[in-house]
Amino acid sequence: MPGGRVAIVHAPARAGRLALVVSLHASGATAALQQKLTAMDAVADREGFVVAYPQAAIPKGHGFEWHLPDQPLSDGSATPADAPDDVAFIAAVVAEVQRAHAIDARRIYVTGWSGGARMASELGCERADLFAAIAPVAGLRFPPQCKATRPVAVIAFHGTADRINPYAGSDRPSWTYGVVEAARRWAAHDGCAQLDGCARVRLRTIDGAGHVWPGAPPLPPELAQMLGPETRAVDASTEMWRFFSAHPR
Repeated sequence: MPGGRVAIVHAPARAGRLALVVSLHASGATAALQQKLTAMDAVADREGFVVAYPQAAIPKGHGFEWHLPDQPLSDGSATPADAPDDVAFIAAVVAEVQRAHAIDARRIYVTGWSGGARMASELGCERADLFAAIAPVAGLRFPPQCKATRPVAVIAFHGTADRINPYAGSDRPSWTYGVVEAARRWAAHDGCAQLDGCARVRLRTIDGAGHVWPGAPPLPPELAQMLGPETRAVDASTEMWRFFSAHPR
């Protein structure tokens, strides 16, 4: 992968030009963990699209976190001066996958969990020319000074019992305003007078769910204790794919 960085690619045994979903891991996680915990490969095999799992490079715990331009790290500290340009890296991963597989350029999408959701939100603004739609899970933001010059389709998933990125917002520098406000800002950007009824922006609120990927396989006990209540009421991987399918660029 570009610059010796890591990205896992899963491609179904299908012919023809396929869609591509880029799936970004949470802060402190890895590409392999994102692949395992989201169960997106099974959806890709069933529906016929390619999934790429890039890996961040800023060390955090047992994993890594993303460099979001002009934003603090997940713990509120400043981004290291030598942090890589992850917007460019993820775009380079897409280009590499396009060289290896027949990808439909109008059907390239990005999702992410937690810190990866914040990064997916950033990509919706920075690279609206590349990504047709975004699907942040437990981390929807509307980045300041959004550069998107076209409407960007958005589906976001967030639990009301999320203690890490609270649904109603918090005073943490990396989080601040709530999820509904973030969705409203995207709706306004996409030309909707209000969030309700905006076909391009959907917020899936999951009552009682914690900082989790809805519908994912059961978490290891140590993660379940940290992230809060899991949920099978919504299958985020399947539902976001249906939304993506309806919103090519």
